[in-house]
Order: sequence, then structure tokens, then C-alpha cells
Amino acid sequence: MSKNFEDNLENLESLVKELESGDIPLEDAIEKYSEAMNLIKECDKALNESKEKIAKISENGELKDFKP
Repeated sequence: MSKNFEDNLENLESLVKELESGDIPLEDAIEKYSEAMNLIKECDKALNESKEKIAKISENGELKDFKP
């Protein structure tokens, strides 16, 4: 899954709505649940990478540890 964070989040929201509807067969629900869990992992990874980048700031645009 090499989509960006926003695409992954949008897909995750769609899957959650489908699962919450209760209108899908069990096998499909299991498949969608598995896909949703993978998307959660991808989103979590992207958020953690972003947090690391935000923690590193410098005036010349290079990344380094931010010390207030």
C-alpha cells in the first residue's frame, strides 16, 4: 500500500462505514476488517514518521532535533 496518508485514511473510513452497516456477508467482513487493520498500520507509520520530522526543525531547512 503505497498511497498517501489521506488516501489511506479515506479508504479506512469507507471500510469502517461498510463494516458498521452490517449489510455484508461474514467472509467479506473478515476481508474488509483485515484490509482496515493494514490501513491502520500504514496510517500509524505515516503519523509516527511525521511526528519525528516535526520534532526536527532548523532555520535553514535541514532536519535536526528541535530544542526550544
